[in-house]
Amino acid sequence: MSTRTTRDTPPTEVTAPTAAPAAGPAAGLDARLVVDRGGFRLDLRLAAAPGEVLALLGPNGAGKTTALRALAGLTPLTAGALRLDGRELEDPERRLRTPPEARPVGVVFQDYLLFPHLTALDNVAFGPRCHGVPKAEARAQAADWLARMGLAGHAGAKPRRLSGGQAQRVALARALATRPRLLLLDEPLAALDARTRLDVRAGLRRHLAGFEAVAVLVTHDPLDAMVLADRLVVIEDGRIVQEGTPADISRRPRTDYIASLVGLNLYQGHADGHTVRLDGTTTITTTENLTGPVFVAFPPAAVTLHRDRPDSSARNLWRASVTGLESHGDQIRVALTGDLPLLADLTTLAVADLDLHPGSTVWATLKATQTHAYPA
Repeated sequence: MSTRTTRDTPPTEVTAPTAAPAAGPAAGLDARLVVDRGGFRLDLRLAAAPGEVLALLGPNGAGKTTALRALAGLTPLTAGALRLDGRELEDPERRLRTPPEARPVGVVFQDYLLFPHLTALDNVAFGPRCHGVPKAEARAQAADWLARMGLAGHAGAKPRRLSGGQAQRVALARALATRPRLLLLDEPLAALDARTRLDVRAGLRRHLAGFEAVAVLVTHDPLDAMVLADRLVVIEDGRIVQEGTPADISRRPRTDYIASLVGLNLYQGHADGHTVRLDGTTTITTTENLTGPVFVAFPPAAVTLHRDRPDSSARNLWRASVTGLESHGDQIRVALTGDLPLLADLTTLAVADLDLHPGSTVWATLKATQTHAYPA
């Protein structure tokens, strides 16, 4: 079946006014987003309940922004469907497509895109005015939203007079002023410096906690996702590779990308009791008693390095060679290859005492109690 639009059968443009929340099981987001763009295909199934914050996480080129644009109506679906609070917004098979301006959707863009010639108050009032709210009432609503954001004293300021954190809050107020049933946030903290980011992240979490509808956050920053979202959807190459709560994703990564994101060493092998056999003859001893295909994960901080073969009670011992060292927070992350490629986190003093440098030969130990094995 072809979904291509022909000139004599254009897609139906449906105007869907912002309405009160739907009641019952249909409330929330229910979407299958399929977008074909050249050699890239996005195919995601997303569902979220009112009040839930969903984070789309993934490497560059995974399809996060394409998904956000599809939800906003800025990129048409090739196939699939999009429903919000039980209302169909898009269905290519039926040639149904609600234009972006008619969707009950608010967007906070990465660069905020505030109107430079308008004050903060008029930026926020813009949305209600576009929905037919009289000017005085729209400005009153905007003043209320700015007060909620702690920006009452900046109502008359234009964007160039605002700090990055203040501009982010104005953009959020502008998105919320139309009372959307779906709030989209595209890397909302990316433009902020590290110190401002910490404060704004905490404030954004408070605002999202009070948001009654669905929020979808796109980010490449795992900390933003962990702090702001109730559930994570990890995307690679246009597909969902893992989905779950931040705690579950952090504890049970299923791809190398996710393991790197949450800072774990990850391996896949075959378990026979407490022993997991990897490729070749390398094994890892774990505390879990499992059988069959499994993942094994452990943090780099759990790895101990020695220049000479140790007389250790650790159940796991491998010979390795240092391939690189780099600062990682207040520690040094050591990359190793050999019996088992792995990462180890050491203090600066430990690196100096061991005289580590690329090419150094070491022994790596790991206690079984520091590992976590789970079915693949």
